[in-house]
Amino acid sequence: MDSSDISSQPRRGSPLRPLPKLIFASRWLQLPLYLGLIVAQGVYVVHFLVELLRLVEAAFGSQTALQALVSSIGYKTDVPPSSLNETVIMLVVLALIDVVMISNLLIMVIVGGYETFISRMDLEGHRDQPEWLSHVNASVLKVKLAMSIIGISSIHLLKTFINADNYSEKVLYAQTGIHIAFLLSAMAIAYTDKLMMSAAASNKH
Repeated sequence: MDSSDISSQPRRGSPLRPLPKLIFASRWLQLPLYLGLIVAQGVYVVHFLVELLRLVEAAFGSQTALQALVSSIGYKTDVPPSSLNETVIMLVVLALIDVVMISNLLIMVIVGGYETFISRMDLEGHRDQPEWLSHVNASVLKVKLAMSIIGISSIHLLKTFINADNYSEKVLYAQTGIHIAFLLSAMAIAYTDKLMMSAAASNKH
């Protein structure tokens, strides 16, 4: 091997100079952000359990729980419901699904973001390692987040259409337009990611 080739190779294991070391260590400033998201995840769990408890109590005839559910989902009728009906149940269940999907989004941001931008979690071979984490990077994480946002937007749009009598046409059109914008954005992100992967593959060859 030529001496010039040896000198051109990066030195492995050599200590970083002070300034690059400081810049590289600054990634740990993101740690409080991810810890904060874990706290937000806990708040969502509490909210989910409270709404679920109200639903169960309303199913057993509690008027207080029923009115709390009707108020939380924004359901309005000329005659307030005296018992659970299909529409109220559907709206409450969709709200619970919405909480679950947002929690899934939080998990992807917390775990994927930490693994991608801060430090390895050394989960290789662990029986509970998420399947998507084995090949996660900034590009894959971006696409998965876009798809999760579309799912959350779909749930919100479905809730709005079920409860359409309580919304103006302007709100319905606006929410539909926003959902379409999310779809187009996700398609653009996925297409851009595909182009970048194709370019990277062609460069290897």
